[in-house]
Amino acid sequence: MRLILSNDDGVHAPGLATLHEVLLERGDCLVVAPSGPRSGVGHAVTERQPMGLEEHAPGRFGLDGTPADCARVALGRGAAFAREQLGDAARGPALWLVSGINHGANLGVDTYISGTAAAAREAAILGHPSIAISQYVRKHREPDWRATARRARRVLEVLLEQPPRAGHFWNVNLPHPADDAWENEIVFCPLDPSPHAFDWIRREGRLEVVSDYHGRPRRPGHDVEVCMGGRIAVTEIPIQPLPAA
Repeated sequence: MRLILSNDDGVHAPGLATLHEVLLERGDCLVVAPSGPRSGVGHAVTERQPMGLEEHAPGRFGLDGTPADCARVALGRGAAFAREQLGDAARGPALWLVSGINHGANLGVDTYISGTAAAAREAAILGHPSIAISQYVRKHREPDWRATARRARRVLEVLLEQPPRAGHFWNVNLPHPADDAWENEIVFCPLDPSPHAFDWIRREGRLEVVSDYHGRPRRPGHDVEVCMGGRIAVTEIPIQPLPAA
């Protein structure tokens, strides 16, 4: 299988290393990821300045750009860069891009500001099947990346055999249950369009956001409720924004 790996946490992030290990079980994998953290940049692209490209190891590149830039470099112009790096393994139509694993969820309206989702969206725009994967992290806890790998492996077994529709990408959010030994159900569900509840406070002439990410609205059966309730949320997202429900 022909695979491109990217993210928004940067080329040295533990989530990317975890996903790289999982993807190598399935085939040749080229990494093109931002050279440093680029979370929350949405679908920004770099067009007015050159970008540095550094090879950190064979087939693993850090790009001085955004996640969407990384997808463009890896898959643009008929995936010429991927063919150069992967050789014959990059030939053929089924060149997947997988983005992640993000440290933190990308649920509901988060997907429109997420760099993780943007890399997958750009791949879909360029005509390639793609998946964005994020790990929800509960308060005062860190993810167990071994448990994350186990869940990612299960969901990839399903999704890599089930490409999204043209003009769509898969968005996956892995839960963070109290017991990481749990086997978590995979649920295909719609995106929750509910806005975040937030407020502003003023400190020394500056505005600070006050919000409770973990207490955000949860529509029953939608991705926020599914993931925060302990199940693996899988949503097929179109490249254009969904209308408000």
